[in-house]
Formats: sequence, C-alpha cells, structure tokens
Amino acid sequence: MLDKKLLQILVCPVTKAPLDYDESNAELICKASGLAYPVRDGIPVLLETEARVLTTDEKLG
Repeated sequence: MLDKKLLQILVCPVTKAPLDYDESNAELICKASGLAYPVRDGIPVLLETEARVLTTDEKLG
C-alpha cells in the first residue's frame, strides 16, 4: 500500500493528471494518458518507458 499523502501529490509525468492506485496489480493508473505505471517494492516508477498501455476496457472502466 502506498502512503495516502504521497498518492495525493503524485501526477502522471506525461499529462500531469492525477493517478489512481490499483493495489491488486501494484500500478498507478492514468486514464488521461492511457498508461499504468508500476509500483515496485512500494516505490512508484513514473517513467513513460516503464509504463504499460491500458486496454480499451481499462480506459473506459
């Protein structure tokens, strides 16, 4: 679990939009950019090159 205060200040490095934490997949989701950033050992990896592209269902859901 990420610290709630940290989640409030983190933004997508591409769009500067807020991120949602998906605890089950350990990812920070940005619907604006369509990217999911991994969280490894409790540390967000906010690099576009490390991000996964969201599926259409994930973007809409």
